[in-house]
Amino acid sequence: MPASPDAVPADPPPPDLAPAVDAPSAEDLKLVTLARAARARAGGGASAQGAAVRDDIGRTYAAAAVSLPSLQLSALQAAAAAAVSSGSDSLEAAVVLGGDGLAAADRSLVAELGIGTVWLAAADGTITGRG
Repeated sequence: MPASPDAVPADPPPPDLAPAVDAPSAEDLKLVTLARAARARAGGGASAQGAAVRDDIGRTYAAAAVSLPSLQLSALQAAAAAAVSSGSDSLEAAVVLGGDGLAAADRSLVAELGIGTVWLAAADGTITGRG
């Protein structure tokens, strides 16, 4: 039976039930798990940072920040270095977990490598935003 002309359209679902347009994919959530593991292996202090990246063919790389007298790398830089040194030509996604988000050098790296999706997450793995 056709709807009557006086019918009121249905209300949209409440915000908490509406589908998330900008939510991490299942593959991105796997990066969160890898970044958490890298951070934990490195000691996981309050300011510790972990990161994981996925290349264009699905390979993943994870690392924690490196702080040596002769070498300083953010977790994203370390994970990207592992990917590039393993032959990855393109990175499609990254997660940076803990710390204070993306530093200027990390933003430059994202631009240089053309990383399309960068998620920021709290130490417990909760997504806090995009980088």
